Amino acid sequence: MEAVVKKGLLENFMQTHQNSIRSLFQRKKKSSTNEEDSLVDSPGPIPQLSVIANSVVARCSKILKVSTAELQHRFDIELPETVKQLLTYTRNFVEFCSYQALNMVSRNPDYLSDPEFRRLMYDMMLAWEAPCVETEPENKVDDKKTIGPEAFARIAPACPVVADVIIVHNLFDALTSSSSHQLHFLIFDKYLRSLDKVVKVAKNALGLSISNLKLDEGEITLDVDGAVPTQPVLQHVGMSAWPGRLTLTNYALYFGSLGMGSYDKAVRYDLATDLKQVIKPELTGPLGARLFDKAVMYNSSSVEEPVYFEFPEFKGNSRRDYWLDICLEILRAHRFIRKNNFNKIQQSEVLARAVLGIFRYRAIREAFHTCSSQYKTLLAFNLAESLPKGDIILETLSSRLALLSGGGAQHDMTESLHTKQKLKLSPVAMLTLGQLGFNSQKESNLGVGGEVVGDICVGETNLLEIAVKKSISDTGRVEAAQATVNQVKVEGIDTNLAVMKELLFHLIAIARHIEHFASWEDPFKSTVFLMLTTLVILRGWIRYVLASISVFLAVCMLWSRLFNRGKPLEPFRIILPPNKNAVEQLLTLQEAISKFEALIQDGNIILLKIRALLFAALPPATDKVALLLVLMAAVFVFVPPRYIILLVYLEAFTRELPYRKESSDKLLRRAREWWFRIPAAPVQLIKNEEKRKKKR
Repeated sequence: MEAVVKKGLLENFMQTHQNSIRSLFQRKKKSSTNEEDSLVDSPGPIPQLSVIANSVVARCSKILKVSTAELQHRFDIELPETVKQLLTYTRNFVEFCSYQALNMVSRNPDYLSDPEFRRLMYDMMLAWEAPCVETEPENKVDDKKTIGPEAFARIAPACPVVADVIIVHNLFDALTSSSSHQLHFLIFDKYLRSLDKVVKVAKNALGLSISNLKLDEGEITLDVDGAVPTQPVLQHVGMSAWPGRLTLTNYALYFGSLGMGSYDKAVRYDLATDLKQVIKPELTGPLGARLFDKAVMYNSSSVEEPVYFEFPEFKGNSRRDYWLDICLEILRAHRFIRKNNFNKIQQSEVLARAVLGIFRYRAIREAFHTCSSQYKTLLAFNLAESLPKGDIILETLSSRLALLSGGGAQHDMTESLHTKQKLKLSPVAMLTLGQLGFNSQKESNLGVGGEVVGDICVGETNLLEIAVKKSISDTGRVEAAQATVNQVKVEGIDTNLAVMKELLFHLIAIARHIEHFASWEDPFKSTVFLMLTTLVILRGWIRYVLASISVFLAVCMLWSRLFNRGKPLEPFRIILPPNKNAVEQLLTLQEAISKFEALIQDGNIILLKIRALLFAALPPATDKVALLLVLMAAVFVFVPPRYIILLVYLEAFTRELPYRKESSDKLLRRAREWWFRIPAAPVQLIKNEEKRKKKR
């Protein structure tokens, strides 16, 4: 921020020999009978402010109905010395005037419809970037002024409906995706007009009488889909599917099936109560087939089977992704409320943040037809869920919500506004919804008559902004790592097996060497290996062997880090298996499925035979197993573990010795014969008649 102010400003201060920069803003008051009105109506420019900053301050003084001198006086007495330093005074003064004016303007329910408000807010960002007369706007597109991300992040969240601290950087990226990361006024104006349209549509939905939808007090309709015949919503339950209208509120999902010319009574799917809800993308199709990736699955303890909402469209699945995002946002907001056990005002504030976030998401989607990615989502709670260290963002938000007061912070002569910002915060999102006409009259009047203290403080970066910036800084590394993961993903069973074999080559080689020693094809090597391993087990050196392996791996990693610094990692070379056509791939897949099914069958047979032994289906075999278990228990009690491990190891390793091979094979043969004589416990397969009746 300090780099923006050029050397000329410092020289000007040295020449004036003034003790404080405040003198730059002192102007002689005009003598007239109505002095204050004269200053408000015809504010004089402040010499050290830039042209755009003077324009913004003048308009702010008219909105607040005070003179610019009075604004500067309030700035001097209400804010601490830390925000009035030499190089930041002008910028912080612009912030102060802007926040005060935005707070006043936002009390008008239709301020988003006012072109002057949209122009003023954009000019505030321009003034923030060039507050001094020595500074000039550096960002230009097509010879027109534009704003950068820092100015947007400092001014936009001051109006809660426009932006939120958590997602303000992602919002800027969404608005500037086609303009070289610089925000043009036409784009900003289009966004606010679209946001105004979304708010009015949602507000009009409150007054509509929908016979099949009974909303509780405080429920706000966030979006409706399926009412247009060309864009239906299909509800899949079991094998059946039916079109209807899907509605999302800040507490639940509602689906009303389409009947004979009207909608049936809507079924409510709760999002607020803890019902172990699961919402995720899913495949759907006719008769329960999993063909099209265009559905959202809802499941909870209150429904007998999962419900699927399909959003058919010819190309892509943007409708599904949008509804998945907004449903998860409401669900995660309620989980955040339950986790922190918030009171009523705090709950309303959390839900208001989620509601405003969905309004912004709708506005961007309808105005620019764009969809956000995982780390670029415009929904605060979804973003905190996906970002690295997003839990820290939610913890910081929870600590700030603990400072909420019932309304605005009242002014008095003994306590400054800055001190109030440290002690109490206002439920700005809830107050914003009330001012827009959504909440009850009681909630709407909470902020009247007092100063609203939000997430943005003049000249300071609060803890929530710091947590967001740290999390976003880690996102780049996560995205880069995820890009490498996507690059190395290969298709085909044979290809993936080839990759795995090459990656596990050294472990496979070690296993083959151990198998070679156990086969006793080279008696000398096998004997040496047996003596060494036996000594390790008897001496209790296994823990030292494991520690040595860990140290060896650590040394190898540090060696590579030291001598391969700056060098790119060489690609892992893998010889691809012979190519197979579609029929051969299907046959390979069928063979793999058959083998997997055979493994499952063998596992079930083993479990059923164990069940037969436990319940004495074959009494002689049960007697032998019981006696064996008693002997094993005695061994575990009286024999030290190392000797048990040694005996098991020696029996397994010396099984292929020439003088033991015949007896070992005979013993294994007798064991297999005994196992084959044990019957499997019976199994009876019963069809689910209740489920079939319900489907009928």
